[in-house]
Amino acid sequence: MSLIRYNPFATKSVSNFFDDVFNHNISDFFGSDFSVSTPSVNVVETENSYRVEVAAPGLEKEDFEVSIDKGFLKISARKEHQEEVKEGDKYMRREFNFSSFTRSFQLPDTVQADDIAANYENGVLKITLPKKEEAKIEAAKVIEIK
Repeated sequence: MSLIRYNPFATKSVSNFFDDVFNHNISDFFGSDFSVSTPSVNVVETENSYRVEVAAPGLEKEDFEVSIDKGFLKISARKEHQEEVKEGDKYMRREFNFSSFTRSFQLPDTVQADDIAANYENGVLKITLPKKEEAKIEAAKVIEIK
């Protein structure tokens, strides 16, 4: 039996090599602790309102800022992780320090901006965007055929 030297470039074309490098997240190369995350968002339309749900576990309601500016709903959060360093503790690696995100959504003209409400519970920020009266979904109407 003989050993065969492996050459990763021998079986791949240059285009495949670039696909392999550029079609991955940074966390695939350096580990998940280097990845940047933006929370997932659901947007739900009901009869009387829109609801934006932001999955952001580990945050407190004081960490969020929700604002409306020039027709955009802006959701942002900042969290500074502070740990008390005990005497005698020696960190081998310390990365807990700061995290933040910002998401923006263009508001439709049908939103009543003065009545927007937000609630944070169980790791989910829920923002209710009530519709203007003229924009509310009307029930389907059956027209009688004569």
